[in-house]
Amino acid sequence: MSLTIAFDLDGTLIDSVPQIADCVNTALATRGTGPLTQRTVQGFVGKGLPALVRQVARELRLPEADTDPLHDEILALYTRVETPASALYPGVRAALAVLRDEGHSLAICTNKPHAATLKCLADTGLTLLFDRVIGGDSLPTRKPDPAMLHAALDGSGTALYVGDSETDAETAEAAGIPFLLFTEGYRKSAVEDLSHTASFSSFAASFPGSASPISSLKIPPGVWVQSPRFEVGVWGQRPRRLRGVNGDRPARASALRESR
Repeated sequence: MSLTIAFDLDGTLIDSVPQIADCVNTALATRGTGPLTQRTVQGFVGKGLPALVRQVARELRLPEADTDPLHDEILALYTRVETPASALYPGVRAALAVLRDEGHSLAICTNKPHAATLKCLADTGLTLLFDRVIGGDSLPTRKPDPAMLHAALDGSGTALYVGDSETDAETAEAAGIPFLLFTEGYRKSAVEDLSHTASFSSFAASFPGSASPISSLKIPPGVWVQSPRFEVGVWGQRPRRLRGVNGDRPARASALRESR
């Protein structure tokens, strides 16, 4: 059975806290404050850039008037920062390739700003593996509101969401979509305290060769929920369905491997 599988990004496919912390601290340095540790910044990741900026401001007791300029400066840095391929969790690229070769459609559903998400996917060579990319500013709402996940799943009746955090678990539950929990990301709660269908701790160990845990998940047929179709785009831009950095159709994973 072919699925539509949506993935969170930060803390699920990539360990992006070093880059996020660098952006935050660069913006703070221009204001003569900070820096914050990577551990502190990691605790702020998951609910989108506006929420992160509010938490940074509270942590450092910044004036409320500073929050909007700080947000805009960090956003600009987000879209320029380089994400090294080494930021990918071990086995991620091979796991995604396996899933595409099995015939699954892949999507991104992240609270990270859309432009920054595209930059990150391009930097790490993952762009052409995904059919759709839904970012934190693609809709008026963000996760855990389920609209983003429904948009990423594009009306699929056999769908799955893969994420790492409380926000992801809440999103999947609100959408009525089976949730596969990656346990080594940025969650704050114990695994048993998060609602999930199944969990795994390693892409490299869980996706050996052509066998993926998604193929072997024992999900009752009644669990599948039809996701509404959405036409979405970044606010103020023409709605579109992303097909790659330049709008290309996603390539077969085997072709990507052969080209490397």
